Amino acid sequence: MSDEVQVAVLTQKMVDFERLVLKLDETIIKMSEVNTNVSRVLGIHEERISQQEKIDEVLFDKIDKLRDKIDDDHNQLLARINFIERKVWMAIGAITVLSLAINGNTNGFLKKMLSGTQTADRIERVQPLVRELS
Repeated sequence: MSDEVQVAVLTQKMVDFERLVLKLDETIIKMSEVNTNVSRVLGIHEERISQQEKIDEVLFDKIDKLRDKIDDDHNQLLARINFIERKVWMAIGAITVLSLAINGNTNGFLKKMLSGTQTADRIERVQPLVRELS
C-alpha cells in the first residue's frame, strides 16, 4: 500500500473517531442534564417526605392527647356512676328498713334474718285462688 492510501484510511478513521467522540460528548452532556433533573426531583420528594413526617408526628401527638382526655373523661364518668349507684342502693336499703319499721312485722322478720337458723315452715291450710260462685 502506498503512503497516500494509508493517509487516506487514517484520515477516514480519524473522521469516524471524531464523530464518535462528538456523540460521546453529547451523550455525556445529556446524562449530566438527566442527573441534574433526577437530583432536583429527589430533593423535592425528600422535602415532601420530611414535611409529611412532621405532619404525621403532629397528628399522632393530637391523637395521643385525645385518647388521654377520653380516658380521663371515661374514668370520671365511671366514678360518678359508681357514686350514684351507691346512693341508689343506700336509698333502697333505707326505704326497705323504713317500710319494715312502719309495718310492725320487723320483730319476727329481723329475728329470722339475724338468727341464722332455719325453721321448717308448714302449710296449714290451702286457699283456692278462685272462689266458687254460690
